[in-house]
Amino acid sequence: MLTKHHINWTLSVSLIVCTYLAGGTTLLNAQLKTVGKSCPPDQRRRIDQIDHAPFDQLLKKYVNSDGEVNYNAWKNNASDRGVLQSYLVALSKAEPKQKCSSASTLAYWINAYNAVTLEGILEVYPTSSIRNHTKTPGYNLWKDLKLVVADSSINLEDIEHKVLRKMNEPRIHFAIVCASTGCPRLMNEAFTAEKMETQLATNTRDFFSRKRNLNYDSSRNQLQLSAIMKWFGTDFGADQGSQIRSLVNYFPEPLKNVVRQGQYSVGYLDYDWSLNQQR
Repeated sequence: MLTKHHINWTLSVSLIVCTYLAGGTTLLNAQLKTVGKSCPPDQRRRIDQIDHAPFDQLLKKYVNSDGEVNYNAWKNNASDRGVLQSYLVALSKAEPKQKCSSASTLAYWINAYNAVTLEGILEVYPTSSIRNHTKTPGYNLWKDLKLVVADSSINLEDIEHKVLRKMNEPRIHFAIVCASTGCPRLMNEAFTAEKMETQLATNTRDFFSRKRNLNYDSSRNQLQLSAIMKWFGTDFGADQGSQIRSLVNYFPEPLKNVVRQGQYSVGYLDYDWSLNQQR
């Protein structure tokens, strides 16, 4: 005969299993708090000495030209999961206090942001959106998942807001990817100092070539922009007009003409938080 203790224990186990399968506060995403590994001072390197080639090879293998990720294949390849984790350990060996070129620093932190995000998503995959793991009580992938770097650790929010946005290069918003369709495409190559300007320009141009990020409603004479420009517009200029002018050279030619004519209103498009996965 089942006792009250047995019934309560069964209900508790069932609740845990159901929560896990439903994609709520999962057993997986409750575990991953840090990536990388603490490194002794005598083994640390300048940022420009970090090798991004392993990350580059993974991106070429699992990311297509539209920035969609084959999370399923990557999740099920233990060897390549290990390569990503080893790359994160390599990132931990950087000593940010040693000065390097801005291009090397940008490459390091953009790649770090994207690699940590990918590892966080792979840990909780299958999932439909990163937002499933940024609102759940007790765990927020953007805040609680941290990369160990030298003597400290840093989360995704701080990489974006306290490091990259302080570098006076607003095009980072078209380079860092939070695993969502509304983000810029995840390039299928790692960022490097040598290619930084070309990569930023190419991905910015690609971003505005997609109607989900830039559209013109001729019936209302309205230029419609990604919500990224609403959230981070001040990084591109003091007012809406200057923000658009700073980016117009990356727009498709017909929309360049709309901006040049100057008689238009501005609206913002809904942001697509669905996972940037290959389907």
